Amino acid sequence: MNFELTEDQAMVRDMARELAENELLPRARKHDDQGFIDPEVFTLLGEAGMWGLTIPEEYGGSGMSNVVLCLVLEEINRACAATGVTISVHNSLAAATLIKNGTEAQKQAWLPRMATGEVLGAYSLSEAASGSDAAALKATAERVDGGWKLSGTKLWVTTGAQAGLFLVYARTDATVSKAKGITCFLVPADAEGFQIGKSEKKTGLRGSSTTELILDGVFVPDDMVLGEVNRGFHVAMDALDGGRIGIAAQSIGIGRACLEAAVKYAKEREQFGQAIGDFQAVQWKLADMSSRLDSARLMTHYAAWLRDRGEPVGRFSSQAKLLASTACNFAADECLQIHGGAGYTDDFHVERLFRDARITEIYEGATDIQRIVIARSLLA
Repeated sequence: MNFELTEDQAMVRDMARELAENELLPRARKHDDQGFIDPEVFTLLGEAGMWGLTIPEEYGGSGMSNVVLCLVLEEINRACAATGVTISVHNSLAAATLIKNGTEAQKQAWLPRMATGEVLGAYSLSEAASGSDAAALKATAERVDGGWKLSGTKLWVTTGAQAGLFLVYARTDATVSKAKGITCFLVPADAEGFQIGKSEKKTGLRGSSTTELILDGVFVPDDMVLGEVNRGFHVAMDALDGGRIGIAAQSIGIGRACLEAAVKYAKEREQFGQAIGDFQAVQWKLADMSSRLDSARLMTHYAAWLRDRGEPVGRFSSQAKLLASTACNFAADECLQIHGGAGYTDDFHVERLFRDARITEIYEGATDIQRIVIARSLLA
């Protein structure tokens, strides 16, 4: 077993680190304050190849692995988690799902534009009454001449304000069990009857847009069905396996930023005539933060490696997200505690990290859902 990165993997990671430190970290507080990512950042990410990381070369992408995506996401999220989740959803949920389930015509139509960032992808499964119980969705798709008409409202759509292509899940057969009558549709942002609703005001990740979608009789032709009719729930769950690996990598990036900030402050802050890092109580916090994050990173890279090999990763992606998101929140909490009152102010970026960390235990399947997935896999 070889844990050493290849030359190409290390090169891409280092490129992402340089981009994050030079372009994203200086903007992170601004993104948080203003509630959106600077438009020029999207261009910079396109020039750096961030939008086409995992898109095959024949469609204009870099054809990189999920392991490389994890390396990149850790570096980006260490600097700006709002930008990080945008890259993660575009690559691991939208593009990856189209690559795996799309027809050749669908891939040719969308992937080249997604690779450059001309079109950003978004994923729309959740609704007001269907979060963890994703199969309970109410949005409908009615069969009409030449295609389908979509009606309903979707919630919690990451990148909703900027995306040009949405993967929308709707009920196409109400006569069968919940999970068996759902279909995935490719819906362009300019489709008639398609509207972006309210933008959520969030605790963290404020620079990333999270919106409502309103489907008012949106016509979608038959050639925009992704995968098979009434088999969309399977598409959704497989997509989430990849998405959870992406959010695990995000969690490690945020957690690593917390650890680095805590170590720096522990060396500089003095109390009782010595640096607080000299006290065992602080040392143990740092040791636990580092150990949990390193363990989560190994699990995340293993899950990504399995997915690259085409092997089932349901349990392993859930384990990665469970370990990484809880390690991230532990690190954020301990980091703020080490900073004391200073960490509770915006004089330090610790308070932003603390807010950004919290969502990692909620989206892409809450921590409780990950435990259910893992346990069911073991008991099957």
